[in-house]
Amino acid sequence: MLVLDLLVIGLAITLEPIPLTAFLLLVVSTSGVRKGAAFLFGWFASLAVVVAGTLVATGNRPPAPSSAPSVASLAVKLAVGVALVLVAVRQRRRMARPKKPRRTPRWQAGVDDVSPWFALALGPLVQPWGLVASGVAVVVNAGLESWASGVALLLFCVVASGVYLVLELTAAFRPAWTRERIAHLRSWIDSHTDQAIVAVSLVAGSYLVARSISGLVD
Repeated sequence: MLVLDLLVIGLAITLEPIPLTAFLLLVVSTSGVRKGAAFLFGWFASLAVVVAGTLVATGNRPPAPSSAPSVASLAVKLAVGVALVLVAVRQRRRMARPKKPRRTPRWQAGVDDVSPWFALALGPLVQPWGLVASGVAVVVNAGLESWASGVALLLFCVVASGVYLVLELTAAFRPAWTRERIAHLRSWIDSHTDQAIVAVSLVAGSYLVARSISGLVD
């Protein structure tokens, strides 16, 4: 179940529409490949540092079953899952209301002028840290051998960054084709952001709630 847990959480992270939209804006801007690489480095590095740091801090020793740390870890995952389900419910209700015009963030209006350093800082800023915390808890509680933990962490980081890696590599080698595809993708995201948030939050949240409750009653 470890691999399945990491795949579900990792996919939820990489498909989050808000950080993905920020990345797409950077990639199609002036010097977009450099800015996309900086964003991706900040995104991936912050993810890897937090996950690996947690593993080092715990000494790769999972808490004993039914102990206070074990229950606390499951409770955190449960809280994240419930929060995601509530986000999905709230977003679904908002979809039925008349929409107010959205104000474009200042940095988006001047995205051509932002520096790679800004893109580097933006990666960790838009990271969905609640989902990241759930992924960390999954690996830590698994109590794997050191090499297996490393493979699991790498798998989690790659899956959580998968869409960004593919888009960045494509933009570097096929810029014109990528600009056209990203324009279509951005158009789809802009018109389906609410639906995407509902779907990703509901699926990931329900999965975390079910897995956490299962762990608490075992």
